[in-house]
Amino acid sequence: MGIGAGIALLVIGAILSFAVRDNVPGVDLVMVGYICMGAGVIALILGLIMNTQATRTKHTNVVEHRDDVA
Repeated sequence: MGIGAGIALLVIGAILSFAVRDNVPGVDLVMVGYICMGAGVIALILGLIMNTQATRTKHTNVVEHRDDVA
């Protein structure tokens, strides 16, 4: 899951929590929306953490140079 998935979960959760006024027997859509928004926040934070860790890495090239002594 990345940043885009976190934003998508936030949007879907907000729509379910605040915009949908339908009743599904046995399912509380407001609670499902809040759960989706919580998962979206967690996914967004983890995506940002993983992204910043990837930019702090160093790449070094080791080049061996041998002089042929004959």
